Amino acid sequence: MVILGARQVGKSTLVERIAAETGIKTIVSLDEQAVRVSAENDPTGVINDMALPAIIDEVHRVPDLMLAIKRRVDREQRPGQFLLTGSANILTAPRIADALTGRAEYLRLWPLTQAEIHGTPATLLHQLFAGTAPALSGQPGGRSAYASMIAAGGYPMARLREGKRRSRYFESHVEALLVRDLADIAGVGGPHTTRQLLNAYAAISGALVNHASLGRDLGVNQRTAQARTDLLETLFVIRRLPAYSGNLLNRVVKAPKGYITDSGLLCHLIGADAERIVKDDKVAGMTFETFAVMELLRLAEWGDHALRAFHYRDRDGREVDLVLEHPNGDVIGIEVKAAASIHTSDLTGLRHLRSKLGDRFRGGAVLYTGEATVPFGNGLFAVPLSALWA
Repeated sequence: MVILGARQVGKSTLVERIAAETGIKTIVSLDEQAVRVSAENDPTGVINDMALPAIIDEVHRVPDLMLAIKRRVDREQRPGQFLLTGSANILTAPRIADALTGRAEYLRLWPLTQAEIHGTPATLLHQLFAGTAPALSGQPGGRSAYASMIAAGGYPMARLREGKRRSRYFESHVEALLVRDLADIAGVGGPHTTRQLLNAYAAISGALVNHASLGRDLGVNQRTAQARTDLLETLFVIRRLPAYSGNLLNRVVKAPKGYITDSGLLCHLIGADAERIVKDDKVAGMTFETFAVMELLRLAEWGDHALRAFHYRDRDGREVDLVLEHPNGDVIGIEVKAAASIHTSDLTGLRHLRSKLGDRFRGGAVLYTGEATVPFGNGLFAVPLSALWA
C-alpha cells in the first residue's frame, strides 16, 4: 500500500496509528538524515535487511529505494510487505514512475474536508446521482458564514494558527516544497521560476489554463511552463481539471482549468484574509469555487466507484464548474456561486449539459451561500454550500 499526499496532511500520523493497531515494528522515516544517507548509499542492502512488514515514510526522498522494493516484492510475492508514504505523487514523478506498477495499491490523502472537520457524513454526490439533493433549510447565509473556513483551508497545522502565524506556516510549507521536494523527485533547481508559476496559478485558480501565456508572463518558454506545472501537480499543490467532451458534446473548449488544491494555501498566495473574501467580489468568486471544487473532488474519492472529474465550457460561454462521471456513464454537474440568491440564468450551463446528455445526466446543483435548498425542476437544485458537510 502506498499513501500519497501533500506534506503536512497527516500521512505520518496515519501510519503511526496503523502501526500501533497492527503491531508493525519496522518504521523507517527518510526525513531522518542518517537513515536517508544509508538508504542513498545502499538502497538494495537496506531493503534486503529490513524486517517485514515495514513502514517507510517519505519514500520519495530516496527514489532508488523504489527499485529495491520492487525487486524484493517480486522475489517474495505476498501482499502487505510494505506500507509507504510519499509527499509527491510517485505515479508521475519522473525518476520513479514505473517502479511499483501493478504491485501496489494507492491511496491519496488530501487536506481535511469539512465533513471530516465537522465529523459528519457527506451525501451530496450520492444524492445528486440519485436525482435529488439534500433538503436543507435554516443554514448560515452569506459570504461571511463561510469566509473564515475558506481562509483556514484543510491543512491540520494551518487550521491551528491565525494571522501572521498561519502565513508563516504556509510560507515555510511552500519553501520546503520548492527547495527540498523538487530536488528529491526530479533533481530540479531554480525554485524562483517555480514559485512564480505557483503564484500565477493562484492568481487564476478556477480559470482556464494557457501554458503559452503563462510562459510569456514568466519569461520562459511554453515547454518549461508545462514541465514546472507537471511538477507542482506531482507535489499535490495544484490540480488541473480536463475539459469534458464526448460524442454528444461538440464546440467544447479543450483547455483545462487549474486550481490551487487548498483554499487556505490559495488565500496565502494571493494575500487574502476572511474579510477580503467577504468584501471583494473577484476574490470571493475564485476562493469559493476553489474551496467547493476541491472539497467535492476529495469527497469523490471516498466512494466505492472511481469517478472521473472534468469541467465543461463551450464556445458560447456556457459552463459547468465540475462534471463528475460514474463508470456506468451517469453524469452530474455542479456550479459554485458566492451569491446568497440564485436566478434561473445561473443554471444555464447545467440545463445545456442536461439537454446534450439526456438520460445520462442524473442531476445538477448550484452551490450557493443561501439558507435553503431550492428545486428548479428536472433534477436541478440550488443547494447551500453547507451541503458539503451538513
